[in-house]
Amino acid sequence: MPASLSHLVPDAHLLLEWYDQNGRTLPWRAEKSAQSDPYHIWLSEIMLQQTGVKTVTDYYHKFLQKWPTIKEFSQASEEEIMKEWAGLGYYARARNLLKCAHKIMELGAFPSAPETLKKLPGIGPYTANAIASIAFNQPFVAIDGNVERVASRIFAFTKALPLARPALHKLAETLNHSPAAQNRPSDFMQALFDLGSLICTPRSPACLSCPWSDHCQAFKKNLAAELPKRAPKAKNPTKYGAVFIMYNSKDEIWLQKRPAKGLLGSTMEMPGTSWELEKQEEKENFAQAPLQASWLKAPDIKHVFTHFTLFLTPYFLSNPSENLSLTKGGWGNPKEAALSTLMKKAYQHFLKEKKTILPKC
Repeated sequence: MPASLSHLVPDAHLLLEWYDQNGRTLPWRAEKSAQSDPYHIWLSEIMLQQTGVKTVTDYYHKFLQKWPTIKEFSQASEEEIMKEWAGLGYYARARNLLKCAHKIMELGAFPSAPETLKKLPGIGPYTANAIASIAFNQPFVAIDGNVERVASRIFAFTKALPLARPALHKLAETLNHSPAAQNRPSDFMQALFDLGSLICTPRSPACLSCPWSDHCQAFKKNLAAELPKRAPKAKNPTKYGAVFIMYNSKDEIWLQKRPAKGLLGSTMEMPGTSWELEKQEEKENFAQAPLQASWLKAPDIKHVFTHFTLFLTPYFLSNPSENLSLTKGGWGNPKEAALSTLMKKAYQHFLKEKKTILPKC
């Protein structure tokens, strides 16, 4: 860190004093200054990648109730984990959780060093530092969006992300250099997360309530709401597809498993078309149907992925199908299957439309 910026690192004691009074109560956190369970921190941090705290909390409780320890978790099947994970998205996380659990059981214990943690499946620099600091009380800074935002404002860092992200991360890593942060690494890391989540928010930051406002260069320059700077994003493309829903008299639907690698990997789905950049005519959709039949149509679904938006058209049959002889898939209970949020939406649209139009057929 340049000597000219060293004096800008705020006193961690002020942040910790605020945290002791205002820190969030989260189910995976231990009491302040107490040691956290590495299994709890690892599980929650993987779930929190790309997903909000409110959504994660229910899944976290569900996982811990089913698998209270990492040993029990490591003995689960991929199918069991995918079923419990369904709806949380980014399904590679779930598969990597199981792979990681197997590796940890081979090691005999959770590693505590970030460099060792980063060698485990699904654990990158951020998660490794989060586990090391929160679970093992080591002085590392885990840099997520909250910490990026805090650092950009503390130092009035005006270069645009993502190109300038490495330089911003170097500044963020200095935030724990004061003695108070070194004495309480776990609490300091969680205090940083909470500062970004509760006070130093993306829009309308509560600067007057911030324990570091006197040290914040962006606040002094009236720049806080403008930081961090981001380069303009390219508009995400739109794709189109269709899904075909076949059901039987037991209210089961025909399901097949997606490939392990790729989007929505290892989740169950109804048969469907490829997803294209141009909307296909109905006859082109029907050419990819699992069987030739008189398909009824439900309203389109709009689903936003990270890199594109999908419009999916659900088609369904007017009568139950009992003896299908398709080469791929089988009957499954939609309430128990590991359906993605997208497939759950398609199924709900089908149920609603079926109830509306079938009595008229």
